[in-house]
Amino acid sequence: MVRFVVRRLLVLLVTLLAVSAATFAIPYASGGDAVRTILRSRVSDQALDPTAIAALRSELGLDQPIVVQYLSWLGRAARGDFGLSFTSRTPVDQLLGSAMGVSGTLAITAIGLAFVAALPLGTLAASRPGKRVDNGVTLLTQSFVAVPEYWLAPVLVLVFSRYLGWLPSAGWRDPTSLVMPALVLALRPMAYFTQVTRAAMTDVLAAPYIVAARSRGLSQKQTLLRHGLRNALLPVMTLFSLWFAGLLGGSVVVEVIFSIPGMGRLVYNAVVNHDVPLIQGGILSIVALAVIITTATDFLYALINPAVRGRDGAV
Repeated sequence: MVRFVVRRLLVLLVTLLAVSAATFAIPYASGGDAVRTILRSRVSDQALDPTAIAALRSELGLDQPIVVQYLSWLGRAARGDFGLSFTSRTPVDQLLGSAMGVSGTLAITAIGLAFVAALPLGTLAASRPGKRVDNGVTLLTQSFVAVPEYWLAPVLVLVFSRYLGWLPSAGWRDPTSLVMPALVLALRPMAYFTQVTRAAMTDVLAAPYIVAARSRGLSQKQTLLRHGLRNALLPVMTLFSLWFAGLLGGSVVVEVIFSIPGMGRLVYNAVVNHDVPLIQGGILSIVALAVIITTATDFLYALINPAVRGRDGAV
């Protein structure tokens, strides 16, 4: 187990370093000039003063060699200091902390809804393979995969906000503001969770120890809950962590449509405004959190299934 943990931590460190280098280079590879963008947002004159451009470039440290800029940025980023936003002059870590709290609440709610709905649906379908229930669950979940968020979100706004008046159409004020965006984000992962649960439960139910359990007089419900569900959860856990990490920073469309001040919308606005520190801090935070969540899932997976440690060469 020790070797397994050390290897995963080394992979985590190398991955974060590679991600930091790529993240730092992204704004510079886009071809835009952050200094000119900032000055044009402050003054109306399109013919910018070269002296003002040089002064601001020096103030932001953008006149130094790229390697020096990266090492300086990496040292600050390791302490959680991403500098000031070019456009708002607010510390980036404050902006990220506020947005991450919003996206975290939205992601936890959406992934929780997906997980709670998928487990019984997948188990029910696996317990009746090839029957109407199985076919109905498969058809329903596949339809959820085919529905894009940018179409579903406006439809829900029209129905539940415009016509029925039950829910707010946008904003982040109270728990009712969470209902529609969480539902939109939950449908697609719920479809995948259901299919993975069904496939895993089908394999588990065909295993010899399940047949032996049934032969000892256990009911189908007892067999599913006591023996089947635990083993079927292993592949679902991996998918769960990937979707959760993705929802933390990947729900740009939903956050923009519903005017939610989360990470997706924050990074989107930073890209539009060419706000380099905010782009770098936002992307690095999202990817780093995703890698950390995936690594933590590997540890949990290894605790539940010792065979994983054996395949990795642990002792």
